[in-house]
Amino acid sequence: MSSAVPGPSGLRCAARRTWIVALLGAGGVALAGCGSSGGGSTPAASGGHSRVATVTITAADGCAISSTSFPAGALTFNVTNKDANGVSEVELQSGERIVGEKENLPPGFSGSFAVNVAAGKYTLYCPGAKQENTPLTVTGSSGSSAHSSTTALLRTGTRDYAKYVTTQVGYLVRGARALDRALHGSSLSTAQSAYEKARPFYEKIEPVAESFTVGKNNLDADIDARINDVPRSHFEGFHRIELGLFQRHSLAGLSGFGDGLVANVLKLQRLTDGLTYQPYELANGAQELLDEVAASKITGEEERYSHIDLLDIEANDEGAEQAFADLQPGLATIDRSLSDEIAAKFRALDKLVDGYRTASNPSGFEYFTTLTRADKRALAAAVKAVQEPLSQVASRVAKA
Repeated sequence: MSSAVPGPSGLRCAARRTWIVALLGAGGVALAGCGSSGGGSTPAASGGHSRVATVTITAADGCAISSTSFPAGALTFNVTNKDANGVSEVELQSGERIVGEKENLPPGFSGSFAVNVAAGKYTLYCPGAKQENTPLTVTGSSGSSAHSSTTALLRTGTRDYAKYVTTQVGYLVRGARALDRALHGSSLSTAQSAYEKARPFYEKIEPVAESFTVGKNNLDADIDARINDVPRSHFEGFHRIELGLFQRHSLAGLSGFGDGLVANVLKLQRLTDGLTYQPYELANGAQELLDEVAASKITGEEERYSHIDLLDIEANDEGAEQAFADLQPGLATIDRSLSDEIAAKFRALDKLVDGYRTASNPSGFEYFTTLTRADKRALAAAVKAVQEPLSQVASRVAKA
Protein backbone atom coordinates (compact mmCIF):
# COMPACT_ATOMS: atom_id res chain seq x y z
CA MET A 1 0.00 0.00 0.00
CA SER A 2 1.30 3.38 -0.95
CA SER A 3 1.50 6.16 1.59
CA ALA A 4 2.29 9.79 0.96
CA VAL A 5 2.17 10.42 4.70
CA PRO A 6 5.62 11.42 5.97
CA GLY A 7 7.47 8.49 7.45
CA PRO A 8 10.42 6.15 6.97
CA SER A 9 8.85 4.44 3.96
CA GLY A 10 12.11 4.37 2.02
CA LEU A 11 13.90 2.62 4.87
CA ARG A 12 11.09 0.10 5.25
CA CYS A 13 11.20 -0.51 1.51
CA ALA A 14 14.93 -1.14 1.56
CA ALA A 15 14.44 -3.67 4.32
CA ARG A 16 11.68 -5.40 2.37
CA ARG A 17 13.86 -5.55 -0.74
CA THR A 18 16.64 -7.13 1.30
CA TRP A 19 14.19 -9.68 2.73
CA ILE A 20 12.79 -10.62 -0.68
CA VAL A 21 16.21 -10.85 -2.32
CA ALA A 22 17.32 -13.13 0.50
CA LEU A 23 14.17 -15.20 0.03
CA LEU A 24 14.75 -15.67 -3.68
CA GLY A 25 18.51 -15.95 -3.54
CA ALA A 26 20.96 -14.02 -5.68
CA GLY A 27 18.74 -14.36 -8.73
CA GLY A 28 15.94 -12.41 -7.05
CA VAL A 29 17.56 -9.01 -7.14
CA ALA A 30 15.40 -7.86 -10.05
CA LEU A 31 12.15 -8.19 -8.09
CA ALA A 32 10.44 -4.82 -8.27
CA GLY A 33 9.01 -5.08 -4.77
CA CYS A 34 8.41 -1.54 -3.57
CA GLY A 35 7.98 0.68 -6.59
CA SER A 36 4.72 1.44 -8.33
CA SER A 37 3.59 2.46 -11.76
CA GLY A 38 6.05 0.69 -13.92
CA GLY A 39 8.05 -1.72 -11.79
CA GLY A 40 11.78 -1.82 -11.50
CA SER A 41 12.78 -1.93 -15.13
CA THR A 42 12.89 0.93 -17.60
CA PRO A 43 10.11 0.74 -20.18
CA ALA A 44 11.30 0.48 -23.74
CA ALA A 45 11.52 3.85 -25.40
CA SER A 46 12.18 2.65 -28.93
CA GLY A 47 9.67 3.15 -31.70
CA GLY A 48 6.74 5.57 -31.83
CA HIS A 49 7.37 9.03 -30.43
CA SER A 50 8.24 8.26 -26.81
CA ARG A 51 10.24 10.90 -24.94
CA VAL A 52 12.27 10.42 -21.79
CA ALA A 53 12.44 12.70 -18.76
CA THR A 54 15.35 12.03 -16.42
CA VAL A 55 14.73 12.75 -12.74
CA THR A 56 17.66 12.69 -10.31
CA ILE A 57 17.18 12.80 -6.55
CA THR A 58 20.14 13.96 -4.45
CA ALA A 59 20.59 15.03 -0.86
CA ALA A 60 22.22 18.30 -1.93
CA ASP A 61 19.89 19.43 -4.71
CA GLY A 62 16.66 17.56 -4.05
CA CYS A 63 14.68 16.57 -7.14
CA ALA A 64 16.03 17.70 -10.53
CA ILE A 65 14.45 16.99 -13.92
CA SER A 66 16.17 17.12 -17.30
CA SER A 67 13.59 19.50 -18.75
CA THR A 68 10.42 21.32 -17.70
CA SER A 69 8.80 21.31 -21.14
CA PHE A 70 7.79 18.30 -23.24
CA PRO A 71 5.73 17.65 -26.36
CA ALA A 72 2.42 15.87 -25.87
CA GLY A 73 2.33 12.11 -26.20
CA ALA A 74 4.18 9.16 -24.69
CA LEU A 75 6.60 10.17 -21.95
CA THR A 76 8.77 7.94 -19.76
CA PHE A 77 10.16 9.20 -16.46
CA ASN A 78 13.44 7.54 -15.43
CA VAL A 79 14.05 8.23 -11.75
CA THR A 80 17.28 7.67 -9.80
CA ASN A 81 17.82 8.34 -6.12
CA LYS A 82 21.56 8.90 -5.73
CA ASP A 83 21.89 9.63 -2.03
CA ALA A 84 18.75 11.28 -0.61
CA ASN A 85 17.36 9.58 2.50
CA GLY A 86 14.56 12.12 2.90
CA VAL A 87 13.15 11.91 -0.64
CA SER A 88 12.01 8.58 -2.04
CA GLU A 89 9.01 9.37 -4.21
CA VAL A 90 8.24 11.21 -7.43
CA GLU A 91 4.74 11.98 -8.69
CA LEU A 92 3.40 13.58 -11.86
CA GLN A 93 0.24 15.47 -10.96
CA SER A 94 -2.46 16.98 -13.14
CA GLY A 95 -4.60 19.21 -10.98
CA GLU A 96 -5.81 17.15 -8.04
CA ARG A 97 -4.94 13.75 -9.45
CA ILE A 98 -1.76 11.71 -9.73
CA VAL A 99 -1.33 10.52 -13.33
CA GLY A 100 1.93 8.62 -12.74
CA GLU A 101 4.34 7.94 -9.93
CA LYS A 102 7.38 6.06 -8.72
CA GLU A 103 7.61 5.64 -4.98
CA ASN A 104 9.74 4.03 -2.30
CA LEU A 105 13.09 4.51 -4.01
CA PRO A 106 15.76 4.49 -1.28
CA PRO A 107 19.27 5.78 -2.05
CA GLY A 108 20.96 3.73 -4.75
CA PHE A 109 17.72 2.57 -6.42
CA SER A 110 16.21 3.53 -9.77
CA GLY A 111 12.81 3.08 -11.35
CA SER A 112 10.53 4.43 -14.03
CA PHE A 113 6.94 5.07 -15.02
CA ALA A 114 5.33 5.77 -18.38
CA VAL A 115 2.43 8.08 -19.19
CA ASN A 116 0.72 9.59 -22.22
CA VAL A 117 0.24 13.29 -21.56
CA ALA A 118 -1.99 15.78 -23.34
CA ALA A 119 -1.10 19.45 -23.68
CA GLY A 120 -1.44 21.35 -20.43
CA LYS A 121 0.12 22.23 -17.10
CA TYR A 122 1.49 19.53 -14.79
CA THR A 123 3.44 19.37 -11.54
CA LEU A 124 6.38 17.16 -10.66
CA TYR A 125 5.99 16.56 -6.92
CA CYS A 126 8.86 15.24 -4.79
CA PRO A 127 7.77 15.01 -1.13
CA GLY A 128 10.55 16.11 1.21
CA ALA A 129 12.72 17.81 -1.41
CA LYS A 130 14.01 21.37 -0.98
CA GLN A 131 11.66 22.38 -3.79
CA GLU A 132 8.81 19.91 -3.65
CA ASN A 133 6.85 21.19 -6.67
CA THR A 134 8.29 21.74 -10.15
CA PRO A 135 5.86 23.08 -12.80
CA LEU A 136 5.97 21.23 -16.13
CA THR A 137 4.47 22.27 -19.45
CA VAL A 138 3.27 19.90 -22.16
CA THR A 139 2.66 21.41 -25.57
CA GLY A 140 1.18 20.39 -28.90
CA SER A 141 -0.81 17.31 -29.78
CA SER A 142 0.00 13.63 -29.22
CA GLY A 143 -0.77 12.89 -32.86
CA SER A 144 -2.39 9.53 -32.06
CA SER A 145 -4.87 8.28 -34.60
CA ALA A 146 -8.25 8.06 -32.95
CA HIS A 147 -9.42 5.78 -35.75
CA SER A 148 -6.69 3.16 -35.54
CA SER A 149 -7.82 -0.31 -34.54
CA THR A 150 -5.28 -0.50 -31.72
CA THR A 151 -6.41 2.80 -30.24
CA ALA A 152 -10.04 1.71 -30.48
CA LEU A 153 -9.29 -1.58 -28.71
CA LEU A 154 -7.39 0.18 -25.93
CA ARG A 155 -10.17 2.71 -25.47
CA THR A 156 -12.70 -0.09 -25.20
CA GLY A 157 -10.46 -1.66 -22.57
CA THR A 158 -10.36 1.51 -20.48
CA ARG A 159 -14.15 1.78 -20.60
CA ASP A 160 -14.49 -1.84 -19.50
CA TYR A 161 -12.05 -1.23 -16.66
CA ALA A 162 -14.05 1.80 -15.53
CA LYS A 163 -17.09 -0.45 -15.23
CA TYR A 164 -15.04 -2.93 -13.20
CA VAL A 165 -13.89 -0.20 -10.80
CA THR A 166 -17.45 1.09 -10.38
CA THR A 167 -18.66 -2.41 -9.58
CA GLN A 168 -15.90 -3.13 -7.08
CA VAL A 169 -16.35 0.22 -5.31
CA GLY A 170 -20.07 -0.53 -5.05
CA TYR A 171 -19.27 -3.85 -3.39
CA LEU A 172 -16.77 -2.06 -1.14
CA VAL A 173 -19.42 0.38 0.04
CA ARG A 174 -21.77 -2.49 0.76
CA GLY A 175 -19.05 -4.39 2.64
CA ALA A 176 -17.99 -1.35 4.66
CA ARG A 177 -21.57 -0.70 5.70
CA ALA A 178 -22.00 -4.33 6.78
CA LEU A 179 -18.79 -4.09 8.80
CA ASP A 180 -19.95 -0.83 10.39
CA ARG A 181 -23.24 -2.43 11.42
CA ALA A 182 -21.35 -5.33 12.97
CA LEU A 183 -19.06 -2.95 14.88
CA HIS A 184 -22.15 -1.32 16.36
CA GLY A 185 -23.35 -4.76 17.44
CA SER A 186 -22.16 -7.25 20.03
CA SER A 187 -20.83 -10.27 18.09
CA LEU A 188 -17.06 -10.39 17.64
CA SER A 189 -17.23 -13.29 15.18
CA THR A 190 -19.80 -11.45 13.03
CA ALA A 191 -17.57 -8.38 12.90
CA GLN A 192 -14.48 -10.45 12.07
CA SER A 193 -16.35 -12.14 9.22
CA ALA A 194 -17.58 -8.77 7.93
CA TYR A 195 -14.00 -7.46 7.94
CA GLU A 196 -12.78 -10.41 5.87
CA LYS A 197 -15.64 -10.04 3.39
CA ALA A 198 -15.02 -6.33 2.84
CA ARG A 199 -11.23 -6.41 2.39
CA PRO A 200 -10.85 -7.84 -1.14
CA PHE A 201 -12.87 -5.13 -2.88
CA TYR A 202 -10.47 -2.40 -1.83
CA GLU A 203 -7.39 -4.47 -2.59
CA LYS A 204 -8.58 -5.03 -6.17
CA ILE A 205 -8.72 -1.32 -7.03
CA GLU A 206 -6.34 0.31 -4.53
CA PRO A 207 -4.23 2.13 -7.17
CA VAL A 208 -7.33 4.11 -8.14
CA ALA A 209 -7.73 5.33 -4.56
CA GLU A 210 -4.02 6.14 -4.44
CA SER A 211 -4.40 8.38 -7.49
CA PHE A 212 -6.37 10.83 -5.35
CA THR A 213 -3.55 11.17 -2.82
CA VAL A 214 -2.43 14.77 -3.41
CA GLY A 215 -0.79 16.98 -0.81
CA LYS A 216 -2.35 16.47 2.60
CA ASN A 217 -5.33 14.59 1.19
CA ASN A 218 -4.50 10.90 1.51
CA LEU A 219 -7.62 8.85 0.92
CA ASP A 220 -5.64 5.64 0.68
CA ALA A 221 -4.09 6.22 4.11
CA ASP A 222 -7.50 7.07 5.59
CA ILE A 223 -8.87 3.76 4.36
CA ASP A 224 -5.92 1.36 4.43
CA ALA A 225 -2.88 2.69 6.32
CA ARG A 226 -0.99 0.30 8.56
CA ILE A 227 -0.01 1.38 12.06
CA ASN A 228 3.58 2.22 11.09
CA ASP A 229 2.52 4.24 8.02
CA VAL A 230 0.94 7.16 9.88
CA PRO A 231 1.11 8.91 13.26
CA ARG A 232 -0.83 6.97 15.90
CA SER A 233 -3.33 9.83 16.14
CA HIS A 234 -4.18 9.34 12.44
CA PHE A 235 -4.38 5.55 12.50
CA GLU A 236 -7.85 4.64 11.27
CA GLY A 237 -9.58 2.65 8.56
CA PHE A 238 -9.43 -1.08 7.91
CA HIS A 239 -6.28 -1.86 9.83
CA ARG A 240 -7.29 0.04 12.96
CA ILE A 241 -10.43 -2.07 12.95
CA GLU A 242 -8.36 -5.19 12.28
CA LEU A 243 -6.21 -4.42 15.36
CA GLY A 244 -9.27 -4.32 17.62
CA LEU A 245 -11.00 -7.37 16.17
CA PHE A 246 -8.10 -9.79 15.78
CA GLN A 247 -5.44 -8.73 18.28
CA ARG A 248 -7.51 -7.26 21.10
CA HIS A 249 -10.51 -9.48 20.31
CA SER A 250 -12.88 -6.69 21.25
CA LEU A 251 -15.46 -4.41 19.67
CA ALA A 252 -14.74 -1.69 22.21
CA GLY A 253 -14.20 1.72 20.63
CA LEU A 254 -14.48 0.47 17.03
CA SER A 255 -17.87 1.84 16.01
CA GLY A 256 -16.46 5.30 15.31
CA PHE A 257 -13.79 3.82 13.07
CA GLY A 258 -16.50 1.91 11.23
CA ASP A 259 -18.42 5.13 10.67
CA GLY A 260 -15.26 6.79 9.37
CA LEU A 261 -14.52 3.91 7.01
CA VAL A 262 -17.99 4.17 5.48
CA ALA A 263 -17.56 7.93 5.02
CA ASN A 264 -14.23 7.44 3.27
CA VAL A 265 -15.35 4.69 0.91
CA LEU A 266 -18.37 6.81 0.00
CA LYS A 267 -15.94 9.60 -0.80
CA LEU A 268 -14.02 7.15 -3.00
CA GLN A 269 -17.26 6.23 -4.73
CA ARG A 270 -18.03 9.88 -5.49
CA LEU A 271 -14.53 10.45 -6.84
CA THR A 272 -14.58 7.40 -9.11
CA ASP A 273 -18.12 7.90 -10.40
CA GLY A 274 -17.78 8.63 -14.13
CA LEU A 275 -13.97 8.57 -13.96
CA THR A 276 -12.18 7.83 -17.22
CA TYR A 277 -8.80 6.16 -17.60
CA GLN A 278 -5.86 6.09 -20.00
CA PRO A 279 -4.38 2.75 -21.14
CA TYR A 280 -1.07 3.45 -19.42
CA GLU A 281 -2.95 3.99 -16.12
CA LEU A 282 -4.30 0.45 -16.35
CA ALA A 283 -0.82 -0.89 -17.02
CA ASN A 284 0.72 1.11 -14.19
CA GLY A 285 -2.09 0.09 -11.85
CA ALA A 286 -1.62 -3.59 -12.63
CA GLN A 287 2.09 -3.28 -11.93
CA GLU A 288 1.40 -1.43 -8.70
CA LEU A 289 -0.91 -4.16 -7.45
CA LEU A 290 1.80 -6.76 -7.96
CA ASP A 291 4.25 -4.42 -6.24
CA GLU A 292 1.79 -4.49 -3.34
CA VAL A 293 2.07 -8.27 -3.16
CA ALA A 294 5.87 -8.18 -3.21
CA ALA A 295 6.21 -5.25 -0.82
CA SER A 296 3.77 -5.99 1.98
CA LYS A 297 1.81 -9.18 1.37
CA ILE A 298 4.61 -11.74 1.00
CA THR A 299 6.23 -10.28 4.13
CA GLY A 300 2.99 -10.79 6.08
CA GLU A 301 2.92 -7.21 7.32
CA GLU A 302 -0.32 -6.10 5.63
CA GLU A 303 -2.74 -8.25 7.64
CA ARG A 304 -0.50 -8.59 10.68
CA TYR A 305 -3.36 -9.21 13.14
CA SER A 306 -5.82 -11.29 11.09
CA HIS A 307 -3.21 -13.10 8.94
CA ILE A 308 -5.52 -13.16 5.91
CA ASP A 309 -2.77 -11.91 3.59
CA LEU A 310 -3.50 -14.65 1.05
CA LEU A 311 -7.00 -13.23 0.59
CA ASP A 312 -5.39 -9.86 -0.16
CA ILE A 313 -2.87 -11.47 -2.51
CA GLU A 314 -5.68 -13.10 -4.47
CA ALA A 315 -7.48 -9.74 -4.68
CA ASN A 316 -4.34 -7.89 -5.82
CA ASP A 317 -3.76 -10.62 -8.41
CA GLU A 318 -7.33 -10.38 -9.68
CA GLY A 319 -7.23 -6.59 -9.91
CA ALA A 320 -3.94 -6.65 -11.79
CA GLU A 321 -5.12 -9.38 -14.13
CA GLN A 322 -8.37 -7.55 -14.84
CA ALA A 323 -6.50 -4.37 -15.83
CA PHE A 324 -4.20 -6.41 -18.06
CA ALA A 325 -7.11 -8.35 -19.58
CA ASP A 326 -8.81 -5.10 -20.56
CA LEU A 327 -5.61 -3.99 -22.31
CA GLN A 328 -4.82 -7.37 -23.82
CA PRO A 329 -6.75 -7.08 -27.13
CA GLY A 330 -5.00 -3.80 -27.92
CA LEU A 331 -1.63 -4.95 -26.62
CA ALA A 332 -1.83 -8.07 -28.78
CA THR A 333 -1.87 -5.88 -31.89
CA ILE A 334 1.26 -4.13 -30.64
CA ASP A 335 3.22 -7.12 -29.34
CA ARG A 336 1.49 -10.50 -29.46
CA SER A 337 4.47 -12.28 -27.90
CA LEU A 338 4.53 -9.97 -24.87
CA SER A 339 0.76 -10.25 -24.45
CA ASP A 340 0.87 -14.05 -24.53
CA GLU A 341 3.81 -14.18 -22.14
CA ILE A 342 2.08 -12.04 -19.53
CA ALA A 343 -1.15 -14.04 -19.82
CA ALA A 344 0.76 -17.29 -19.26
CA LYS A 345 2.59 -15.88 -16.24
CA PHE A 346 -0.71 -14.70 -14.75
CA ARG A 347 -2.17 -18.19 -15.18
CA ALA A 348 0.78 -19.67 -13.32
CA LEU A 349 0.38 -17.17 -10.48
CA ASP A 350 -3.37 -17.83 -10.31
CA LYS A 351 -2.77 -21.56 -10.03
CA LEU A 352 -0.25 -21.11 -7.24
CA VAL A 353 -2.52 -18.82 -5.21
CA ASP A 354 -5.51 -21.11 -5.73
CA GLY A 355 -3.49 -23.90 -4.14
CA TYR A 356 -3.83 -22.16 -0.78
CA ARG A 357 -7.62 -22.11 -0.79
CA THR A 358 -9.34 -23.90 2.07
CA ALA A 359 -12.89 -24.23 3.37
CA SER A 360 -11.64 -24.48 6.95
CA ASN A 361 -10.97 -20.74 7.35
CA PRO A 362 -13.60 -17.98 7.03
CA SER A 363 -11.42 -16.05 4.56
CA GLY A 364 -11.31 -19.05 2.21
CA PHE A 365 -7.50 -19.20 2.35
CA GLU A 366 -4.84 -20.60 4.62
CA TYR A 367 -3.61 -18.23 7.30
CA PHE A 368 -0.38 -16.64 6.22
CA THR A 369 1.36 -17.80 9.38
CA THR A 370 1.10 -21.39 8.15
CA LEU A 371 3.18 -20.76 5.02
CA THR A 372 6.71 -22.10 4.95
CA ARG A 373 9.73 -20.24 3.69
CA ALA A 374 9.54 -22.36 0.55
CA ASP A 375 5.90 -21.32 0.04
CA LYS A 376 6.83 -17.64 0.29
CA ARG A 377 9.79 -18.12 -2.03
CA ALA A 378 7.51 -19.71 -4.64
CA LEU A 379 4.99 -16.87 -4.36
CA ALA A 380 7.73 -14.24 -4.67
CA ALA A 381 9.11 -15.96 -7.76
CA ALA A 382 5.68 -16.23 -9.40
CA VAL A 383 4.97 -12.54 -8.78
CA LYS A 384 8.39 -11.57 -10.14
CA ALA A 385 7.73 -13.65 -13.26
CA VAL A 386 4.65 -11.55 -14.04
CA GLN A 387 6.19 -8.22 -13.03
CA GLU A 388 9.10 -8.37 -15.43
CA PRO A 389 7.12 -8.54 -18.72
CA LEU A 390 4.24 -6.47 -17.30
CA SER A 391 6.63 -3.58 -16.61
CA GLN A 392 6.96 -3.12 -20.41
CA VAL A 393 3.24 -2.59 -21.06
CA ALA A 394 2.78 1.04 -19.96
CA SER A 395 5.33 2.38 -22.41
CA ARG A 396 3.96 0.19 -25.23
CA VAL A 397 0.33 1.28 -24.86
CA ALA A 398 1.27 4.92 -24.12
CA LYS A 399 2.65 5.20 -27.65
CA ALA A 400 -0.42 3.66 -29.32
